[in-house]
Amino acid sequence: MRKHLVLKILTGFAVLAVLICAACTGIGYIQYRAYIQKQYNDMAYQVAETFLGFFEEGELERYIHMAAQFKAGEVPGETLEREMASGRYQELRGQMDRLREHMGANDIYLAQLDVEELYDFYLEELEGTQDASGDGRSWNPMTYIMDSYVEPYRFGDMGGLSPAYIKEAVALARSGERSDSYFISESIYGYNTSAILPIVLEGSTAAVIGVEIPMATLQKALGDYVSHSVLSMLVVTVLCLAVYVHILYRSIIAPINLIAGEASSFVKEENQVSTELEKIRTGDEIQTLSETLLKMERDINHYIDNLTKVTAEKERIGAELNVATQIQADMLPRIFPAFPGRQEFDIFATMNPAKEVGGDFYDFFLTDSDHLALVVADVSGKGIPAALFMVISKTLIKNQAQMGDSPAQILQAVNDQLCENNEAEMFVTVWLGILEISTGKLTAVNAGHEYPIMKKDGGEYEMLDDPHGFVMGVMPGMQYQEYEIWMHKGDSIYVYSDGAPDAVNAEEEQFERERLLASLNRVPGASPSELLGQVKGDIDRFVGEAAQFDDITMLCMRYCGS
Repeated sequence: MRKHLVLKILTGFAVLAVLICAACTGIGYIQYRAYIQKQYNDMAYQVAETFLGFFEEGELERYIHMAAQFKAGEVPGETLEREMASGRYQELRGQMDRLREHMGANDIYLAQLDVEELYDFYLEELEGTQDASGDGRSWNPMTYIMDSYVEPYRFGDMGGLSPAYIKEAVALARSGERSDSYFISESIYGYNTSAILPIVLEGSTAAVIGVEIPMATLQKALGDYVSHSVLSMLVVTVLCLAVYVHILYRSIIAPINLIAGEASSFVKEENQVSTELEKIRTGDEIQTLSETLLKMERDINHYIDNLTKVTAEKERIGAELNVATQIQADMLPRIFPAFPGRQEFDIFATMNPAKEVGGDFYDFFLTDSDHLALVVADVSGKGIPAALFMVISKTLIKNQAQMGDSPAQILQAVNDQLCENNEAEMFVTVWLGILEISTGKLTAVNAGHEYPIMKKDGGEYEMLDDPHGFVMGVMPGMQYQEYEIWMHKGDSIYVYSDGAPDAVNAEEEQFERERLLASLNRVPGASPSELLGQVKGDIDRFVGEAAQFDDITMLCMRYCGS
């Protein structure tokens, strides 16, 4: 167990904790801010409704009509001055001031609203003839009746609403009801929330009561909330991290360290089976790992014991051949479906050696995300020499193909490499094709191999008389000719070694290509795996009790479209 693994786990936990804390703090901040803003806005409307309750019946209507008449030029300014000097006006004004001071408001005002002028400005703003970013003094839809501010408006003074609220003000004037939106502003007057309460007379909005409530407390409360939240979550994170480290060490780190130490001891102490591994009881994958390692130690010792008992040369050779058979089989792709994530093609292949090991091989692999390489080859001879030459040939072909060369270039390069120091004069026949998956273009080359067999969608399998080149490994500098096949959705290609048509029964009759085609076309719509099983079954029935004469290798690929 290396220290950096622990560091990675702890770092991951810390990053996750920070992200969770940040998300929780951010969500809480937004919700808390919205909640306080709503409280302040509701309080502003309560102040406005409280002030509305100060007026006696008919009193408010009289003030509104007087302001409207003054704006229309029907009432002189002296009349408003006398009204402002009256005891009742001063009483209402005093109540307004006391209410403002008691509720901590910046301003309370009552103003008559000229709805037509408000609408006109709104239409002009929509048409672009008014600048909504101005200070609002160029239009005066409001005539002040009362105002409680440091420098209050007098009865009859003209003013306007903030242009930023023009849309809400029009909706308010039309409906006669308070807006659902919060009027939040930050200006030279501070950070405020506004309440604009409409006064409806004779079915239309005639005036408004406005209230400005400062929200400096909101900013302080939000700052306190963030600092307290971060501090609290930091403490919780540290505590959780401490508990997590303790649990991590006991449940993961310590058992893995023990497994690593016991594995090292097994090597150093001459295969002494560990007794400590049996004590690990975590009930998870770590226990499975310890049990697997313990079983591996016992299996290794058992295998060593068995090898020491093998005294006869025949048994020794047999064991080696079994290992060679397994190694050769493991070199060929045997897990199907081979590419579960790719739906553009379906591929299946088999190789049945005539002896413990063979010289035939197949291979398929992606050279990139859009190219699939298909290989079927047959090495001269049989047994261990053919298997060794097969391993070299397969490795060279795959390595060269993954460099992005064309099929002809691949075989030319591999042929030159095989010819070097080939004192045994072995050779290999190869059919190599590279499918461009997105288009269905199959570029192939044949180096002395059997003819491939093709089937178009809905048709039957037919032999493809493709151009043949010379076998590989005999003469350096050979040139190979490529050819192209355009595959469409549902088309299939079948490639094989000569062990299939050359299979011999007890009467020394060959299976031959005609029987091979008949076997393929018996159920031409079969999937590649079903097709190869069908052909192998037909060959086995034909051969009967006769010994297998040659390696039988088959590969089938169906193109399903890009």
